[in-house]
Amino acid sequence: MGIFSRLGDIINANLNAVLERAEDPEKIIKLMIQEMEDTLVEVRSTAARAIAEKKERQRAITFLEQEAIDWEQKAELAVRKDREDLARAALTEKKRVEAQTDRIKQELGSIDEQLAKFTDDISKLQSKLDDARKRQAALVRRQQTAQSQLKMRGHIHNERIDDIMHRFESAERKIDQVESEAEVLDMGRTGLAGQIDALEDEDRINEELQALRERMKKASKNKA
Repeated sequence: MGIFSRLGDIINANLNAVLERAEDPEKIIKLMIQEMEDTLVEVRSTAARAIAEKKERQRAITFLEQEAIDWEQKAELAVRKDREDLARAALTEKKRVEAQTDRIKQELGSIDEQLAKFTDDISKLQSKLDDARKRQAALVRRQQTAQSQLKMRGHIHNERIDDIMHRFESAERKIDQVESEAEVLDMGRTGLAGQIDALEDEDRINEELQALRERMKKASKNKA
């Protein structure tokens, strides 16, 4: 009964726990669905064979019941003809046929029990399979949505980085421009200050030169 052992394992399986442990939930659920579908085919095939056996037993019972009626009629005929020996023999055959009929009816009862179990197993497995298929469709949609969101977020993230870098480079260019303008102003101021300082130095030199001339002139008068 390996089929039903495996069927019971599938029916009692915790699908959520399997999906939580799975690295690829979509692949795992596909494998489980395939296993359930294969098992369902096997169970239905076994049930079909059981139904065929049931029909065969029913035909045998119908045949044996008719045979028992025939032996009873033969026994009655033998009694009417005062052939007790033949009547006993006919009743013995009827007894044998009835025993065979009872045995086949017991087999038929076992087949009916098996078919009832098959029906219950098939119903449970079909329900589990339908649920797994629904989860598979939902899982595929969730995975596609997650992938789309991830791709979009990555795209947005890249756009934001590009925008930040663009603004950063723009700021750098503006700072470079301001620094350049400041350097030009400093250059102009340094040139003007240098020219003014040169004029002041020239005045001081002229004053010192004039003072030197006066001292030399004074010294020359004193010698005279």
